Amino acid sequence: MRTKRRRFLQSAATVSAGLAFACDGDAEEAAARIVPVAAKEPVQPDKPLVLPKLKLGSREVSRLIIGGNPFYGYSHFNRLFSTHMTEWATTENVCEALRRCEHCGINTWQFSHTARPLADLKRHREAGGKLQFIILSHREMEEDPAVVKELAKLGPIGMVHHGGSAERKRRAGKLGEIKDFLQRVRDTGVLAGLSTHDPEFLEQVQAENWGIDFFMTALYYLTRTPDDFKKVLGTKPLGEVYLPEDPPRMCAVIRKTPKPCLAYKVLAAGRFSDTPQQVDQAFRFALENIKPADGMIIGMYPRYSDQIRENAERVLRILGSKASA
Repeated sequence: MRTKRRRFLQSAATVSAGLAFACDGDAEEAAARIVPVAAKEPVQPDKPLVLPKLKLGSREVSRLIIGGNPFYGYSHFNRLFSTHMTEWATTENVCEALRRCEHCGINTWQFSHTARPLADLKRHREAGGKLQFIILSHREMEEDPAVVKELAKLGPIGMVHHGGSAERKRRAGKLGEIKDFLQRVRDTGVLAGLSTHDPEFLEQVQAENWGIDFFMTALYYLTRTPDDFKKVLGTKPLGEVYLPEDPPRMCAVIRKTPKPCLAYKVLAAGRFSDTPQQVDQAFRFALENIKPADGMIIGMYPRYSDQIRENAERVLRILGSKASA
């Protein structure tokens, strides 16, 4: 122990002597041996982007729309990842992401009806932001007509009946409740939309001429009942299931649907985004298999990279010359 202590003191004394020598005798030489840290180049602002548009009623909407799920903890994985998302998504970070969207040509935001996104929208508008928005229903919206009237005053492009809720009502024989909601929305002068994961439901609504203004269409039918999944897979799975056969089935119906469709779950809730090549593949499939008058809703989580810019540039690259037409 004494030997170790002696060595430590000797080392400390040597270091101290060296420092004193450098300071007193050869300060200039010591300074010359220090490699200066290169000053960082100032970050140059990138150029604004202009994305192709689609029409929803009288509004022009970018074909790439930002979704709200990652901002508010709807990870579609587990509670841990959802918490990871909400930890980052302070009001300041969300509003900065919304500003970034406008700079990159995304002019519309789709989110679910809860208090937090409405507060963030208010903050965005107070700071001069001009993003348009689409509201997806929550139970309160579906059950209380007064809520729809109040939300209409905020000027959304449209209000959309939630897909999972609509499919549960359809199975329960309560289609009238969905139609009543849609009529209440139309009565406010706001566009009425329906979300669905089930291409057969989309076909039924079109055949029965419900008078819907636009659709939100999931590329993956993840809301099948456990028994339906058992028919397909031979067993009842744990958690959400994304089948590769689903996107072609939904896109085939989208192409036959005259009304605009906004495709979502393009990346299978992040399951198809491990590499840029995977994201390219998913975006390309969607854009080449929906109509030119349709769009995509993409949730973005710009915590580790500038996903907003990356995705906007990706859309322009895939669409090529069509984007500037």
